[in-house]
Amino acid sequence: MQGSTVNPPEVIVNSSVPPATAVSTEHAHEGHGDFRVLGLLTFLISESLMFGALFATYLILRGGAEVWPPEGTEVELFLPTINTIILVSSSFVIHMGDTAIKKNDVKGMRLWYAITAIMGAIFLGGQAYEYLTLGYGLTTNIFSNCFYMMTGFHGLHVFVGLLLILGVLWRSRRPGHYSNTKHTGIEMAEIYWHFVDIIWVILFTLLYIMTQF
Repeated sequence: MQGSTVNPPEVIVNSSVPPATAVSTEHAHEGHGDFRVLGLLTFLISESLMFGALFATYLILRGGAEVWPPEGTEVELFLPTINTIILVSSSFVIHMGDTAIKKNDVKGMRLWYAITAIMGAIFLGGQAYEYLTLGYGLTTNIFSNCFYMMTGFHGLHVFVGLLLILGVLWRSRRPGHYSNTKHTGIEMAEIYWHFVDIIWVILFTLLYIMTQF
């Protein structure tokens, strides 16, 4: 009819249905694997090759020397043995933390990871004390050069591992950040820590045990 107006149909928006652009990250990535652990393992393989090159170089130099280590650059076993016990034990401690979070025990995980961090700090402190009391330096001879380079490079990795553990503890302050279904960061820190422990056992055998014979 003339003069009449037609109102446009009312569009009812159901606010309970989120728009496509608001899909959560978790659902957006559903069906896609988490490659963070794989990335860490790839990195550790590359680091293993670097340590392997250092080990091979050391053994070649040792095999070509009449006396090893050269006189005046002997190593003592007492402090390094204590350090080794502390570091190896910390692998079992950090695993307790991983076990705790899989039971949804965040407080337990914090406790075990905090103890691991303390043990790692003690190890680094013991290594620093050893450096100060050895009586020879990086450039004294070829053995001391290998010794400081290999243990120093490993010490750097322990320090990085310590930062990862502290990072886990820091993030765990947020409620719900870690749970029995969401703990990839915790597992990555544990894997890295086991790696530095294994490398140290090899270093301890090469630099301390084998030099006694």
